[in-house]
Amino acid sequence: MAWCFHIRGVFLTLTLAAAALSSLHPECEFIFQLQREEQNCLQYIKEQGNRSIEGCRPFWDAVLCWPHAVVGETVHRACPAVFSLFKNSTGSVSRNCTPDGWSRPFLPHHIACSVDADIPETEQSYFATVKLIYTIGYSISLTVLTVAVLVLLLFRRLRCARNFIHIQLFTTFILKAVAVFIKDATLFSSDDTNHCTLSTFACKASVVFCHYCVMANFFWLLVEALYLNSLLLSSFYHSRRCLWGFSLLGWGVPAVFITLWIGSRIYFEDTECWDINEDSPYWWIIKGPIVVSIAVNFMLFMNIIRILIQKLNPRLIQFNNSSQYRRLTKSTLLLIPLFGTHYMFFNFLPDYFNINLRLCIELCMGSFQGLLVAVLYCFLNQEVQKEVHMHWLRWQERSYGVVSPAAKGSQMDTPF
Repeated sequence: MAWCFHIRGVFLTLTLAAAALSSLHPECEFIFQLQREEQNCLQYIKEQGNRSIEGCRPFWDAVLCWPHAVVGETVHRACPAVFSLFKNSTGSVSRNCTPDGWSRPFLPHHIACSVDADIPETEQSYFATVKLIYTIGYSISLTVLTVAVLVLLLFRRLRCARNFIHIQLFTTFILKAVAVFIKDATLFSSDDTNHCTLSTFACKASVVFCHYCVMANFFWLLVEALYLNSLLLSSFYHSRRCLWGFSLLGWGVPAVFITLWIGSRIYFEDTECWDINEDSPYWWIIKGPIVVSIAVNFMLFMNIIRILIQKLNPRLIQFNNSSQYRRLTKSTLLLIPLFGTHYMFFNFLPDYFNINLRLCIELCMGSFQGLLVAVLYCFLNQEVQKEVHMHWLRWQERSYGVVSPAAKGSQMDTPF
């Protein structure tokens, strides 16, 4: 999934297209095969080093192994088989053995073998732009969400079951933003980092933390949908036991699946930094529950729309309840588009399908999702605005002795 997918280095575009060709990620398969060929070449050089050799000595040029040659000889080497992971390369590279040693290769490796050594400049610019956008988005969301949580916690009159659930959802967005920054700092602090051999506790912990935060975020979105459905059905009793149940679903269930995934990676697939999941059956331990939560959210959305259509029919509701249901309609329609229903399309496609579109939606737009939730369900909430306004008036009264009529006998309007 793209909620923990980031920019990779050389051959990124080609490796995504070839992801199904090997049990390893193609980029890692490329690196590992080159390492094996390098070891074989170094062993050959070591064996040849014990002999008295005139002419050009054998050497490894980081791509091909060149054997001993006499002065004046031209040696041709076929393109490495590892390049077939990306393109059908049938070319060859040549060098001349001169009195001064080996000449430069002709043609150069990337031309002779039709493999680009770098990501195209346009794609480099695109990936850099994506990273800049989601960094800005998560930074703004993190700040705004933190303020929103403090507001809901500090004002006693805002403490209710609904805002308790909102606070948990806001917290998951905060943790997800923090997890992205931690993972970027751990895995992508240097362009020279080899993600195929990086296997430290810190990098694995950052990946695990990122997956847990993303999974918890989806499950608290599910809790929001369940709460709204229960509220509209008028069958929900606001007890601490129900809130504990919601907390167990939102925080506990993701912890169980993450623990199972950690165990499967340790015992069956303890490779790299656990950040490569293409074609891994164990990835479904995390992806499966998220897909189910998205599907359930979509069904709950349809059910909420059905209920609201019935409830808002003037012939079926009492007059004194109509304003309540209209408020719930507004809240529901504002929240449901943020439930991640667009993932219904992406989650049933391969992870490498239409990467540019996935990056744009899941990273760029997704980074601002927390900001939208905080604005809609805290700062634009009438109860929050009223409570903040009342505290502002009381502060003015204490500081300047100004008494506003609006500050007298305020009552909270809490429909649920």
